[in-house]
Amino acid sequence: MSIECSSVLDQPIEEVFAWHERPGAFQRLTPPWLGARLVAEAPSLANGRAVIRLPGGIRWVAQHHDDDPPYRFVDDLVSLPLPWRHVHSFAPEGASRTRLTDSVSTPVPALLLQRMFAYRHAQLRDDLDVQSDLRRIDPTPRTVAVTGSSGLVGTALSAFLSTAGHRVIRLVRRAPRADGERTWDPADPDPGVFEGVDAVVHLAGASIAGRFTSRHKEAIASSRIEPTRRLAGALGRANGPRVLIAASAIGYYGSDRGDELLDEDAARGGGFLADVVSQWQAAAASASDAGVRVVIVRTGIVLSAAGGMLALLRPLFLAGLGGRVGDGNQWLSWIDLDDLTDVYARALVDPSMTGVLNAVAPNPVRNRELTQTLAGILHRPARVAVPKAAVVAVLGAEGARELACASQRVAPSRLEAAGFRFRRPTLDACLRHQLGRVAPS
Repeated sequence: MSIECSSVLDQPIEEVFAWHERPGAFQRLTPPWLGARLVAEAPSLANGRAVIRLPGGIRWVAQHHDDDPPYRFVDDLVSLPLPWRHVHSFAPEGASRTRLTDSVSTPVPALLLQRMFAYRHAQLRDDLDVQSDLRRIDPTPRTVAVTGSSGLVGTALSAFLSTAGHRVIRLVRRAPRADGERTWDPADPDPGVFEGVDAVVHLAGASIAGRFTSRHKEAIASSRIEPTRRLAGALGRANGPRVLIAASAIGYYGSDRGDELLDEDAARGGGFLADVVSQWQAAAASASDAGVRVVIVRTGIVLSAAGGMLALLRPLFLAGLGGRVGDGNQWLSWIDLDDLTDVYARALVDPSMTGVLNAVAPNPVRNRELTQTLAGILHRPARVAVPKAAVVAVLGAEGARELACASQRVAPSRLEAAGFRFRRPTLDACLRHQLGRVAPS
């Protein structure tokens, strides 16, 4: 039994094949709903091995061989008693287009694989198109240091930048385990860590999810404000980075602004998260005193089946236990994970981008619309509403107000003014891609 998936990409064959050779390619093509974790990426398409850990502790080891650049490479499954041969074929269609064909020989039913390959081809097409657009702004490869590189956003962004031809250095707090890692101390960052680095992406910070105890709130604040201030100071003394792209959050606007449409010039709101975000942003902005271009990415709810809110909601809705929170009227300003990586990549190469950017999709929704859309895509009911009292019992009154019941209607005004193209500007398109539920044609 076999399955074949073929599509035409608007990029020359040399670039499409080279994309597959770069670090991060396997990560970018792995469907987020699989629950797979990349343990080791193949260093070569000629004879390298990729190691993936699947749910249940299953190790999937793919042995690459028979490469014929830029026309073909093959991988076989060698770790399980399951026949699997995957032939990746590339054929030019004129001077600037390429036909990609994935052919898999396996007893696995084709229906189980079609979602995966539909996702892979859509993801590859989008990545290649965005990276081509970014090269038109500036084709110069950069060396980019990333904090928080093992998180949901950091993992996706590192892979995207690597496949675009940039060199990514992961800043870690332990001893380096690979050539692409350097140790940094958030409490006392050594400027030497940034030697040879062109830009820094700062994503590190403790998760805000959880009950708002004094201890949890201290972790949220202490992992962001002072480490960011010290990082900005180190960049001012370093020989290298001229760009800092720092994470922030729409919590800046407060927990409930009603129906007010909030652009980047809107006043800050009140509450714990607004206070933290305001100080966090000021700490990052201080790097501009040393001539560093600073971009602050004020991010909404990031949607990906690999983590965050959507990964929590998916099993509940699949079990028929999904429903709105409270009355469902609260605004949710969200962004597809891939659109967020595009925001960071655009900020990296576009010198006109500076200051605060609202990283949200242009179509915020109310909680009840999220509920209805997700339930419809998964073909499940959504009748189990979560009373506000239940949220308070789990998160505490402050946590419920600032997280699950927060309502912020945010607009990406500066991104839209800069001509930023969202891959998935609507919630339906985002959820279908992230969950592998392609809309019927």
